[in-house]
Amino acid sequence: MERSLVSDVTGRDMQRGSWIRKMFTEGARLKQLHGAENVFDYTLGNPNFEPPARVQRRLAQLSADPQPGMHGYMNNAGFESTRRAVAGYLNDHQALTVPLNEYQVVMTSGAGGALNVILESVLNEGDEVIVPAPYFVEYGFYVDRHRGKLVAVDSREDFQPDIDRIAAAMNDRTKVILINSPNNPTGAVYTRETLKALQTAIEQKEQELGRDILLVSDEPYSKLVYDGVEAPPVMNIFPHSVLATSFSKDLSLAGERIGYLAFNPLNHDAVGLFNAAVFNNRILGFINANALMQRVIEETLGSPAAGLPQYLERRDLLYGALSELGYKMIKPQGTFYLFPQSPIPDDVAFCRAAQEKLVLLVPGSGFGRAGHFRMSYSGIEPGQIQRSLPAFKALAQQFGLG
Repeated sequence: MERSLVSDVTGRDMQRGSWIRKMFTEGARLKQLHGAENVFDYTLGNPNFEPPARVQRRLAQLSADPQPGMHGYMNNAGFESTRRAVAGYLNDHQALTVPLNEYQVVMTSGAGGALNVILESVLNEGDEVIVPAPYFVEYGFYVDRHRGKLVAVDSREDFQPDIDRIAAAMNDRTKVILINSPNNPTGAVYTRETLKALQTAIEQKEQELGRDILLVSDEPYSKLVYDGVEAPPVMNIFPHSVLATSFSKDLSLAGERIGYLAFNPLNHDAVGLFNAAVFNNRILGFINANALMQRVIEETLGSPAAGLPQYLERRDLLYGALSELGYKMIKPQGTFYLFPQSPIPDDVAFCRAAQEKLVLLVPGSGFGRAGHFRMSYSGIEPGQIQRSLPAFKALAQQFGLG
């Protein structure tokens, strides 16, 4: 019998693989069978709005009148002018006491590329990465691939990080605290008070260990916030921090794979981190971030988030309707996700029951919090949301809500 050429590690991880992609694939099959208009797909966080007009105009200008060398190799960190523009933007928005410069910014292939680059740059065998749960499902795979161990720490009931639990989880193997706010899957925005308390806990552990612990902030949803809520600037709070982000969500550029890493200048080894990230950008195969999109981003930083009023409308529609049907959830303050409690403890079984009614949801257990399910409203119109509500009503009756 022939043995598979796929590695044992990859085979194992494929078996455990992302619930999001599994449900997305199942959704494509059901849409072929029943028609796309009859399947209510709340799985993938794929924005269905076009990028802002300013972004589209700049892209059209560059395509019509390309700059010499625009499509060639560059420094693996990215174009110096783009990195300088990002540094200037962050200096305006992070309230730093010591300004960033272009040598503390590395352009990356989206936030996923940024996270893999920084984890490869800092983790040794067995180093631990603490993450508040629930968390983006692929963090575990990223950490595994770079020799580390993911340590998930349950958040509070309101999905704010539980500082006491995080403090108890830190030990001499802790290398990174990885946070994601606004949070996927919950929509929670970590408060300034919570983040300051987390920094106090980190400082206490750093003094005990005699070394720094790196705070990595994954924040592609930072502009997608509602109701006047603030997404606090992390660099102003955490001196030993790295910001990893992308323009996939706020500018609806998910397929263009453009993002960046920024190293807090107060990091004692900011230069070493920068050099390591530039090296790993190359050897991990990213080489450099998309050249054309770097030029676009350079001229369009600060553009308003695409679709924010429409996302707010969808959030309010879903939150109000599902709450009325008896579903329990925290009202999201950002992103384009809801994370309701499952009417039964087995969230996978509930999502299968929903699938039978052509409603596609993602089990919360895939995000490290069983007994919930995630709904993305990034790609579903209000009319289709309304048409899905009878199915949610039937599920509520089936499982005794109300």
